[in-house]
Amino acid sequence: MQSVDKKIEKSIKSKPKGSLVLPDDYLTFGSSDAIRKALDRLEDKKVIIRVAHGIYVRPKISKLIGPIRPSAEKVAEAIAKRDRIRTLPTGSYALNALGLSTQVPMNIVLLTDGSPREIKVGKRTIKFKKTTPKNLLVKGKISSLVIQALKEIGNGKVTADEEQKILDLLKKENEKDLKHDIVLAPVWIQKIMKKVLKDGKD
Repeated sequence: MQSVDKKIEKSIKSKPKGSLVLPDDYLTFGSSDAIRKALDRLEDKKVIIRVAHGIYVRPKISKLIGPIRPSAEKVAEAIAKRDRIRTLPTGSYALNALGLSTQVPMNIVLLTDGSPREIKVGKRTIKFKKTTPKNLLVKGKISSLVIQALKEIGNGKVTADEEQKILDLLKKENEKDLKHDIVLAPVWIQKIMKKVLKDGKD
């Protein structure tokens, strides 16, 4: 009979390097206490590295800089999966995700239906902000980012170039999701998003 430690170590070593490791992945292996202790021991053995509370990574090792840590974006995704919460990128993070800004934000701000908190990942911060359920009703991945990015730019401040980029991105969105999401946006954002639908009908 393999110990919890051995079973978890074997499972982690079968994952590709760079994979995130969450205690919830091993609920069938033993009690939560046994899993936590096993992960602590594997961290001591350098099999995994802790990147945030309850989140580890099987590190990729670079000859030049040593262990490569996962991006804050990947950690944010892992937290959302672990806590079964919905999240929505906002502000400069939404602009960056759409390619409207080349600046990588130091702080990732996510709207969520989970508990508000801040998590440090290296030099960057992930901030979960509690929001109203209405904000999380959006279905489309692109249209939800567009709404938040436009809110960040501000009414009347969207350049022709930015608008064109946004419309090109929205053309890739599922039309059913897009129509659903337009209704949830502020009126000035609805006007921009509806241009995509008009184009499609010409």
